[in-house]
Amino acid sequence: MINAERLWSRLQLLSEIGKTESGGVTRLSFTKEERDAKNLVASFMKEAGLEVREDEVGNLIGRKEGLNPKASVVLTGSHVDSVFNGGNFDGPLGVLAAVEALQVMNDEGIETEHPIEVIAFTDEEGARFSFGMIGSRGIAGTLTQEELLNKDKQGISIAEAFVSSGLNPDEIAKAARKPGDVKAYVELHIEQGKVLEGQNLSTGIVSGLAGPLWLKFIFKGEVGHAGATPMPIRHDALTAAARVMLVIEEEASKTGTTVGTVGQVQVLPGGINIIPGHVEFTLDLRDIDENVRDGVEYQIRKAAAKICENQGIKLTIEDLQRVAPAPCSDLIKNAASEAFETLGLEVQFLPSGAGHDGMQLMDLCPMGMIFIRSKNGISHDPAEWSSKEDCRDGANVLYQTVLKLAVQKVNVTMK
Repeated sequence: MINAERLWSRLQLLSEIGKTESGGVTRLSFTKEERDAKNLVASFMKEAGLEVREDEVGNLIGRKEGLNPKASVVLTGSHVDSVFNGGNFDGPLGVLAAVEALQVMNDEGIETEHPIEVIAFTDEEGARFSFGMIGSRGIAGTLTQEELLNKDKQGISIAEAFVSSGLNPDEIAKAARKPGDVKAYVELHIEQGKVLEGQNLSTGIVSGLAGPLWLKFIFKGEVGHAGATPMPIRHDALTAAARVMLVIEEEASKTGTTVGTVGQVQVLPGGINIIPGHVEFTLDLRDIDENVRDGVEYQIRKAAAKICENQGIKLTIEDLQRVAPAPCSDLIKNAASEAFETLGLEVQFLPSGAGHDGMQLMDLCPMGMIFIRSKNGISHDPAEWSSKEDCRDGANVLYQTVLKLAVQKVNVTMK
């Protein structure tokens, strides 16, 4: 069994890095805060007896060797970067619980046929560059040079951030794992919803992950004086954008499974007495069914084009990210189910509305996740909370699941 007090203590220590006044954390990728977080996690990995390294895209990796070093590796972990003023559990729990699981194995002399690696992936959230899952894309071999051109609000590209962190953007292909090198990937994460809480369960097994589609809407109208331009002849970019936002809410609500979120808005010139001539906003659109999600996208695009035509507004829609929904592997679900039974926990399957690094690994290896309960379903906020007991239960399920996937060596003493 894992050491719940040690896991909880490490979670609290990590929460101090990038801590905000409201009690949350801001740890954006390739910043001092993220670097400090990775350094702390690396120290925990070393305490756990793991071999520690970073790959060509900045993923922090701790390895426990298997009895057969050439066998395919079992991967587990999560991320330590955050959104702006995010919570203390989203990401860090999965990394630190995995470190704890391997530390217990080493402390108890448990050996496995397959090697096991804990990964703290680079930039899962995408908060800085509006482009996420950089580390897992690197592992999967799908990260491209073109994608490294994405820039943050200060105009710094991902490639430039790589260089400032001592990485060579020309070498990202070296981080990719070869087909057959990875046996499975399993991640422990907070639910970020209310399903487990509503059923009074501490843990659950993820059936599949909704695919996030990120779009940027750009509206170009005509700047004018707020007092001197009559309403009928205005080309107000903001009113057009507002109407499109209402369409997003309406269309996403129709399906019962789709969610649409406008998370960033920019209005220019931004004067109190100036009609906005330029507006940009982002859309995060998700569903566990790709056809349903893309159908909602079509309706939004169609309505937006009509609204802008009627108001004399030029509309441009840019694709920022398009990720297909990802079903979880039976291999992982079955191993996790056995772990639940071993621990005497009720098995509960549930979908993930949020995207995670495992989505990027679908074509590389079997992928799956374990969820723990989130208080009030709150996430990406300082109020994000999961109890010590739920963290313990989830970490124990992860421990047992990884052991089953890596094939524990059982020593039998003959009498």
